Amino acid sequence: MTDRKDLEGLTILGETGVPSKKLETFPNHDPEREYTVRLTTDEFTCICPKTGQPDFAALTIEYIPGGKILESKSLKLYLWSYRNEGIFHEHVTNRILDDLVAALEPRWCRVTADFAIRGGISITVEAEHRAPAGEA
Repeated sequence: MTDRKDLEGLTILGETGVPSKKLETFPNHDPEREYTVRLTTDEFTCICPKTGQPDFAALTIEYIPGGKILESKSLKLYLWSYRNEGIFHEHVTNRILDDLVAALEPRWCRVTADFAIRGGISITVEAEHRAPAGEA
């Protein structure tokens, strides 16, 4: 059951949203259990750092939580913050993974970014993290 203490530190949920690089978490009530959380969106956008043209991707974020769970509205606003950022597909996928790992300290996490075809070529980038044995 979610209790009031779980809501401490959540500053974005319930407020109006603006793009932000802040990822918020709440406590995992079952840290001893290994289960997978999967979040997906087909609305991710960033721009090409050279041409300024928009890039569109479907993102899948999967993780096995340690002590923390990702609050989804903060993720939405975090992803939105890339909308006008010029960044290569490989770089943004790895940066998202790094930021998720820093916020969540998960047992395992994978980010898959399936970018839309542009110039006749599609690009899919998968970046993965696994906590060393005995951590998370």
